[in-house]
Amino acid sequence: MNIQHNISLSTLTTMRLGGEAAQLVEIHSPDEARQAVLYAQQHGLAWYVLGGGSNTLVHDDGFAGLIILNKIPGFEVIEKSAASASIRVGGGESWDAVVQRTVEMNLSGIECLSAIPGTAGAAPVQNIGAYGQEVSTVITQVDAYDAKNDAFVQLSNADCEFSYRHSIFRGRETGRYIITAVTMKLSTLPPEPPFYKAIENYLGEHAIAAPTVQQLRDVVIAIRANKLPDPRTTPNTGSFFKNAIVPRETYERILASYPDMPHYDMLGGSVKIPTGWLIEQAGLKGTLHRGMRVHTKNSLVLINESAKSYDDLASARQKIIDTVHRKFGIAIQQEPLEINS
Repeated sequence: MNIQHNISLSTLTTMRLGGEAAQLVEIHSPDEARQAVLYAQQHGLAWYVLGGGSNTLVHDDGFAGLIILNKIPGFEVIEKSAASASIRVGGGESWDAVVQRTVEMNLSGIECLSAIPGTAGAAPVQNIGAYGQEVSTVITQVDAYDAKNDAFVQLSNADCEFSYRHSIFRGRETGRYIITAVTMKLSTLPPEPPFYKAIENYLGEHAIAAPTVQQLRDVVIAIRANKLPDPRTTPNTGSFFKNAIVPRETYERILASYPDMPHYDMLGGSVKIPTGWLIEQAGLKGTLHRGMRVHTKNSLVLINESAKSYDDLASARQKIIDTVHRKFGIAIQQEPLEINS
């Protein structure tokens, strides 16, 4: 293994903040994942798996352990029928490149998850979702190295305990697994409406009656380009806050004052309220605090314009959380994970 030392994590994460990693190693196979963990254990080092760094924040003191950079490749069709195809992709593959390849194969199921930065291995961790699709609906198996038991395992969809922007990988089993591959079952049939409202609006405006998977991908890319800054040029982590899932009583209380409030009914009677809307109604859209800007087109996004430290980010985050809570009585939650010594 090629162990690197004193590597700046601000260059490996899209918010461009934070200190150094004491050690870092790239892995390109499941066996290298195991070797990296054993190395960390033998040297008494904490370890953390990093993909594209697009949903990760780093503290100013960096990370005193070993960063494991997942670069495991792979893309194969493992099963195909008239109605579906199952593909297995390496944990280190670019997520959007995977989506592009499945769309080129006329497979449906993840086309609306186009242009989401990061790796395939990070997708189940966060249970990524956008524009009416969620990766948990297509994942059938997650292959991983289990550091707790020093074993390679296959986890079913149910094993992953998926929920809104959550899974065991960022919940009760944080730090146990390195995801080496993800298997997804996609449809060979044409996508069917109803589509997410923003997509429906775009299709109507452009007179597209029966969109192909490629057209849906193009639509999503266009919508995202208009609403979300590119992390390659504008430091950000995409959606910084999760959308608020609230009891129906809370929703009805707010609805009395805001009859046009956007919302989405959830299973179990709860209601999802767009946190970007809450932030905007709280008067924070476009505001700047300690170098962090609330995006003018999408208030879910925080842009690092001139922040110099994690403390700058933390101060801006807390101001937003407190302001929304005072106005609506809702405690919004951060979406990105954190690396902290």
